[in-house]
Amino acid sequence: MSVNKQIVLDSRPSGKVAPGNFRLVEAPIPTPGEGQIVVRQHYLSLDPYMRGRLNDVKSYAKPQEVGAVMGGGAVGEVIESRNPKFKAGDFVVGPGGWQLYALSDGAGFNTVDAKKIPIQAYVGVVGMPGVTAWYGLNKIIAPKPGEIVVVSAASGAVGGVVGQLARLAGAKAIGIAGGAEKCNYVHSELGFDACVDHKSPHFADELKAALPNGLDGLFENVGGEPFLQCLRQLNDFARIAICGLIASYEGAPTVLPDMRLFLVRRMKIEGFIVSDHLALWPQALGELAGLVASGRLRYRETVRQGLESAPQALVDLLHGGNFGKMLVKLV
Repeated sequence: MSVNKQIVLDSRPSGKVAPGNFRLVEAPIPTPGEGQIVVRQHYLSLDPYMRGRLNDVKSYAKPQEVGAVMGGGAVGEVIESRNPKFKAGDFVVGPGGWQLYALSDGAGFNTVDAKKIPIQAYVGVVGMPGVTAWYGLNKIIAPKPGEIVVVSAASGAVGGVVGQLARLAGAKAIGIAGGAEKCNYVHSELGFDACVDHKSPHFADELKAALPNGLDGLFENVGGEPFLQCLRQLNDFARIAICGLIASYEGAPTVLPDMRLFLVRRMKIEGFIVSDHLALWPQALGELAGLVASGRLRYRETVRQGLESAPQALVDLLHGGNFGKMLVKLV
C-alpha cells in the first residue's frame, strides 16, 4: 500500500444521512514526528452517536468538520513510533478515524492484548459500547436480584451486553428487538428471559404479556413508541437509563411521554454519556474482558469489508441493518 485512503465528510446531511455525504480521498502515508505514532488500522467502529456529530449543532461532542477525515474509534497496529509509550508491533485502540493509516501523538490511544481476545472486541464488547452497557446498568439501574430489566435494541452492541450483565446480577432481562431472527438470537444465544419484536402489529400486547409483574429498570437505546409502551409497564421507583434515542436521529418526531408518570411512579430517569465517566473505564473494561475471555459474555458482529463500505454501513446501522456490533474491516 503506497497511499493512505481516507473518507471525509463532504457535506452535512439534509434529513437522512446518505453515502453521498462522504467522499473518498487519498493522501501520503504519514511519517511520525517526535512523540508521534503511525497506526495501520484493522477495524473501524461504527456507532449511532456519529449521526449527531454530522449536524452543526451544539451537543456533548464537537461537530464533525466538513472536509476533514470522519472521526471514530478504531483498532490497529503501530507500524512506526517516535513515542516512548508505544513501540512498533503494539496493537492499540483509539480515535483513528475513517482512514487506513492514522497519525497521532498517542492521546486517546491505549495498547490492547491481542492474544486472549480478538482485537475488534476492543471497539465493541470490551470497548466503548461495553462500558456504556456496564455503566448504565450498574450505576443508574443498579438491578437487585429478581428485578426485571427491559433493554431496547437488545441485539445491538450495547443492548446485548446490558441484558447479559443484568442476568449475571440476578435480574431478569427482557429484550426488545426488530424481527424474529434478532429476537431469537437475544433469547436463545444471549440468554435473555424473553424478547419482544417491536415490528409486530401486536407489540403493545406482547410486551405487556412479557411483563406480568411490570418492570423495574429500563435501558433505553431507541425511544419512539416502544419507549412509551415500556413506560406504561413501570413499577414504582423504577430506574431508566437513557443511552440513545436512535429512532429520532434521522428526523422522525420525538414522542413525549405523559409526564404524570414521573410523579406517580416516582421514577428515576437519567441520560448519560459514557465519556463523562472515564475514571470508571478501567474497572469496567477489566470486568468485561474477564467475562469475554471466560465465555460468560457473548457478542455478535456485522462486518463490512473495505474502507469504501463505511458510509453505507453507517446508513445501515442507523436503520437497524446491523446484528450486534457494526465494524468495517480494513486488513
